[in-house]
Amino acid sequence: MSATRASIVAELADELLGRTVPYTLRVAVDGPDAAGKTTLADELAARIGTTRPVIRLSIDQFHRPAAVRRRPGVLSPAGYYHDSFDHDAVIDKVLRPLGPGGNGHYLPGTFDHRTDSATRAATERAPADALLLFDGVFLLRPELSAFWDVSVYLHVDPEVALARARVRDLAVFGSVAEVERRYRLRYLPGQRLYRYDARPAERADVVLDMNDPLVPVVVRR
Repeated sequence: MSATRASIVAELADELLGRTVPYTLRVAVDGPDAAGKTTLADELAARIGTTRPVIRLSIDQFHRPAAVRRRPGVLSPAGYYHDSFDHDAVIDKVLRPLGPGGNGHYLPGTFDHRTDSATRAATERAPADALLLFDGVFLLRPELSAFWDVSVYLHVDPEVALARARVRDLAVFGSVAEVERRYRLRYLPGQRLYRYDARPAERADVVLDMNDPLVPVVVRR
């Protein structure tokens, strides 16, 4: 991790540590596929966790069943945006319980997309003064945006995301050609729908350009 990236992570972690609320601070790390959301959230968790309890969750733990996700078609951009994740479960099982007036009891996940089956996760209790770092795509969509106390949006150009996906998702899809097909027909157009519908770069509290992951650019903070 370069000094430039390290300094940005450190400054953002310090800003989050400076936020105090009488419940769990709910932080979204949003952005398109292959933007580096998980990596950034993990780096923030490692730094913040030395001072304050961190709850580390992802939208990937709240998929819908494959039959629902693929109902409009395996390559449908609208299906990707509208049907991939159980947003009601995210709200009811995580964001409301951890927010104002909540009881602090949250469910860390509801579905495992790898086995296409419900997760038998036990309800957990948020520690006092905890901070939730929740990463994933489409987190600033209209249904969810009001529930975040702080939101970070990572921007990457579509061709940069695709170049990373050719490496990252090769084992998942089996060939570079299939990665290209999935991204050009489903994932990239799905992200365009999201940007049009939700304007995430305008809603987010912090926007980082991650085209060069070693030298992020602060677009807005």
